[in-house]
Amino acid sequence: MGRYEQLEAFIEVVNQQSFSAAGDKLGVVKSVLSRRVSELESRLGVKLLNRTTRKLSLTGAGEQLYQQASVLMTDLLEAEQRVSDEQIALSGRLKIAAPLSFSVRHLSPAIAQFVSDHPDIDVSLDLNDREIDLVAEGYDLAIRIGELKDSTLIVRKLGVIRFATLASPEYLKKKGRPKRPEDLSDHDGLFYTNISDKQQWTYCNGKQTITVVPRNRLSANNGDFLAQAALDGLGIIQCPTFIVDEYIRDGRLKVLLQEFQKESLGIYALFPPGRLIPRRSRILVDFLQQQYGASPKWDQDLGF
Repeated sequence: MGRYEQLEAFIEVVNQQSFSAAGDKLGVVKSVLSRRVSELESRLGVKLLNRTTRKLSLTGAGEQLYQQASVLMTDLLEAEQRVSDEQIALSGRLKIAAPLSFSVRHLSPAIAQFVSDHPDIDVSLDLNDREIDLVAEGYDLAIRIGELKDSTLIVRKLGVIRFATLASPEYLKKKGRPKRPEDLSDHDGLFYTNISDKQQWTYCNGKQTITVVPRNRLSANNGDFLAQAALDGLGIIQCPTFIVDEYIRDGRLKVLLQEFQKESLGIYALFPPGRLIPRRSRILVDFLQQQYGASPKWDQDLGF
């Protein structure tokens, strides 16, 4: 058995966490796949996988081989596909997971343009703020905002997400305007719950990080809902500018504490690990990078 088939079997077993699932993916029976991995271990003289009846886990040597070999395998497959794809029009289906508010406001027009430019591509979008498992749920890619935890995913940065602290003129007239982050402890806060530090707001003034906890007046897992609550005068919101840019421009929400900024976050495209990235996915991500970048349209003229 060739080295390529052995490495391919090993990488796919790790990706799928199952010999049966990896066999289904590669189109070979489980016993053949198991033999290929065993032959690889014998050839290298090391144990790569700890196998039990319930789960698989990598040994130290297996982890090292997987990290390096999966990158090499992906590069090889991509090189082959790039040569093959040069004369082929983009086609096929893209299954994408993306956050709700961002997608409705800014991903939707970009996807519409992309589909119009490539009529043989079908797109299936799951708009939800929850974290998803790309491999288990069969997604081609996901759009995510924030810190990334899964280091095995393939990542491309699409742009930068900035934040603002805001309140309506009616709220400020009634409750007063905070001049320092510490003043927020005496104000009503509107909290986004799909983050780890749900009750804390952070600010930076160039030298130090300040953490404050406003009174929890209202919490929700959707930014548009909270922005509407701020418009209704229910409290102060710390929110991505892509949700509230139009409200800032027309004066319905006032920017507070602008000299104390929350650290910006990235917006990323994530791909399942150890797999060939289809050309249609790569072209879409290139297109989205052009659409967003470091100075997205929603931040123009806001002073952020």
